[in-house]
Amino acid sequence: MGEYLLTELGYEVTSRTSSRAALSLLKEDPHRFDLVIIDQTMPEMTGVELAKEILSIKPDMPIIMCTGFSHLVDADKAKAVGIKAFAMKPLTKHEIARTIRQVLDQGPTPGFPTVMGKIR
Repeated sequence: MGEYLLTELGYEVTSRTSSRAALSLLKEDPHRFDLVIIDQTMPEMTGVELAKEILSIKPDMPIIMCTGFSHLVDADKAKAVGIKAFAMKPLTKHEIARTIRQVLDQGPTPGFPTVMGKIR
């Protein structure tokens, strides 16, 4: 669903259902990707763990974390890890488009978009 939505927004998307497969792909060519969107709840490792691994490979990689309710992570914890934006699911197409644009446009400048999603 997310891949379809992002493609519809005009982005070239590479998706993986396994966090380890995604990390492996990123390790092969870290400069191939401009942005990573992760979920906190994934098989094999959490989103926070994946973000830390990604940032150890490419420290300036913009990462957006999308999640439902989680006791393990919130916007402040995500920011402390180096995640550029934190979005609560469910998200609308407009909300994810705006968040992606904010993250890609901010470059190295510190900022932290937080999005609260809802179905419309």
